[in-house]
Amino acid sequence: MSTALLLAIATASIVILLLLVIKAKVHPFVALLIVSLLVAIATGIPAEKIMETIITGMGGLLGHITIIIVLGAMLGAIIEASGGAESLAQRFSKTLGLKRTVAALTMAAFILGIPVFFEVGFIIVIPLIYGFTKVARVSPLKFGLPMAGVMLTVHVALPTHPGAAAAAGILHTDMGWLMMLGIAISVPVGIIGYYVAKVMNRRHYHLSVEVLEQLQMAKPEGQEKKNEPAPPGALTISGLIVVPIVLIVLGTLSHTLLAEGSLLRNVMTVIGTPPIALLIALGLAAWLLGVRRGWSKDKLEDLTGRAIPTSASVILVAGAGGAFGKVLVESGVGKALAITLETLHLPLVPAAFILSLALRASQGSATVAILTTSGLLTQAVTGVTDMQRVLVTLAACFGGLGLSHVNDAGFWVVTRYLGLSVADGLRTWTVLTTIMGLSGFALTWLAWTVL
Repeated sequence: MSTALLLAIATASIVILLLLVIKAKVHPFVALLIVSLLVAIATGIPAEKIMETIITGMGGLLGHITIIIVLGAMLGAIIEASGGAESLAQRFSKTLGLKRTVAALTMAAFILGIPVFFEVGFIIVIPLIYGFTKVARVSPLKFGLPMAGVMLTVHVALPTHPGAAAAAGILHTDMGWLMMLGIAISVPVGIIGYYVAKVMNRRHYHLSVEVLEQLQMAKPEGQEKKNEPAPPGALTISGLIVVPIVLIVLGTLSHTLLAEGSLLRNVMTVIGTPPIALLIALGLAAWLLGVRRGWSKDKLEDLTGRAIPTSASVILVAGAGGAFGKVLVESGVGKALAITLETLHLPLVPAAFILSLALRASQGSATVAILTTSGLLTQAVTGVTDMQRVLVTLAACFGGLGLSHVNDAGFWVVTRYLGLSVADGLRTWTVLTTIMGLSGFALTWLAWTVL
């Protein structure tokens, strides 16, 4: 199949998906499966492999995020029901004021994003976003958009995450310089994202019924009773949020600092995985916020049980997004796009950025876009200086930041938790990530001219 036809099919598939979701009001899960099937048929994927491809794409993603999302939802439900998130929000708001609170949480999200994967970190901070939203009586986008933006920025740009780390290995980039320059450029990119999100939040967006119910949820039964204990303190809630982050960081550091095969390294490897770290945090929350404060086992079971249906929609839609992305990859759309862009013979830094951005837009995964771009540039970077090699790697990474849209599982996680429709998600999250990606590219290219 010709390159032009493959690209036309990919473009048409996204248009059809948007029409199904926005105009026909088809549920995104169903719409994504329909479009995945149509693309698979149109691009000539063998009939016996169509469902296998869809199931592989969906299963691969669900295996990564299902446990994390469910445990994160349960942890959030316990924190929410205890009144802890609102207590923490009230303390921050009184001390800093709304504007400073948004900036402080954005900075905290930047730091959180360095060791923790984007989806994991975002799910961990969701209870805080909801708590601050209730206290400040504003849209969750006020906090959620800038926090998610900076977390995704460091996820793609720093070699603490798989995309940048693997790109450094493919292009033989100095890891230390990549980390330092990645942080140096990500900081102004995060600031730009903060102000862009601030401008976006001047507009009113209609939130989903599920999120509105979450934000307007009445206090748990018995909360108004005089003998009901006071909400947990800000330090307790902060500690519960930090626990999984610390465990994940320690698990990562153990691979570098401890001898291979040692008992401590093996233990830290297990408890440092995101699902186990969240499971430990959930157990601590159940004890500290529930059992120790007089909650019954039935109440805890009810709270955690009600968190599962809430998270089901996010899981299913994100999984279907993974299936759509897998079909696009197997159809050869990404490869066709890469070949087309290679023939343009662009300068090295713009070529790395545009190629990665185009691959990100065509198949959804930032990591795949960064890795594919790096592989295509292995010959092109021959003869450049070490510092220039770092900048080419960063250009590819920032290309993976932009154009997060309907074929990206992260798009569905962010928009579903923040209560955005698909159309508003494209107007906000897609635009925000693209502006931040372009900002990162501009600063990288500026550094190329200076260094």
